[in-house]
Amino acid sequence: MIDDSDLGYNIYTLDEFKFDYGNILHDVEVEYTTSGTPIYDDEGNIINAVILCYMYNGNYSSVIDFHQLIGPDSPLAELNFFYISISSLGHPNSCSPSTTNLKYDFPSYSIKNRVDFKRKFLVEKFNITNVLGIFGVGSGGYEAYTWACEYPDEMEFLIITSSSFKTNGHRYIASRVIDSIIDSSDAYYDDLYSESLSKIMVTINRLIYSQHFSKKIFQNLTKFEIDALMDDFVDEGLFMDIYDLKYGNDAILNFDVEDKLSNIKAKTLVVSSSEDIYFSPEFDVYPLKGIIENLEIFIFDDNDFVFYNDYSVFVDVFKEFLNEFKK
Repeated sequence: MIDDSDLGYNIYTLDEFKFDYGNILHDVEVEYTTSGTPIYDDEGNIINAVILCYMYNGNYSSVIDFHQLIGPDSPLAELNFFYISISSLGHPNSCSPSTTNLKYDFPSYSIKNRVDFKRKFLVEKFNITNVLGIFGVGSGGYEAYTWACEYPDEMEFLIITSSSFKTNGHRYIASRVIDSIIDSSDAYYDDLYSESLSKIMVTINRLIYSQHFSKKIFQNLTKFEIDALMDDFVDEGLFMDIYDLKYGNDAILNFDVEDKLSNIKAKTLVVSSSEDIYFSPEFDVYPLKGIIENLEIFIFDDNDFVFYNDYSVFVDVFKEFLNEFKK
């Protein structure tokens, strides 16, 4: 049984973590929070853990974005899940270039490293080797796909929204552009974080914002609304410094689990917008048919609906999908 002091917001320290190319960091911090109550089997193992994985700029606190799905007053409360929200490897306040102050000397990492970082934390902190499910959004979906492909026996369900199983096409181009913008600045290798690096981050976040909403939503916004939302997005994105973003972008550039998708055993729900600019049903969802055995797909027409801020339209879909996993 875990102590109540281990719940809520905490930072846990791993003795060490080993990266893909053999680099090892010691005293590695993991930022996390929990929601709900753990349920145990007869051997004392937690059986209702659901892991939340977020978009590129998300961290443990992004659990707030799921307020319509999580919490004692949510329509899904009766499922009795124990949610664990972890700031990924490379994100501020977990082990990252900025948190360690290693900056450009931080070890290169992959999406699989991000998964293994969370797996190691779950074993050490909660003695969890198998989770009930994983919920991945955006690049958090990359983690969910990777987890299910590399370790298919470690979860019972997946829910993946606005994501894909590889970086290709326009996503690859966007990531290469981000990489080129960063490489164009000599200030990247300065000892002090200069104003020019902050300006580069503003430019990069504006580029990322261009993919944030669907075609239909952007078309229906006025220029004033676009500017206002862009400014908010840029301000929010500035909490991540250029080194954190650079290493995360490098991991995304090399992401591809297409040849491993048939390994997935978990019951899987993939959700996508018919108008999504960055992740399309045509290229990122429908190709999964016939590859993932136990697959359900939900495509929605968003109209004036802003997916990243509102999950209410999915409550019934999620509830029906998750009902068999109720604890």
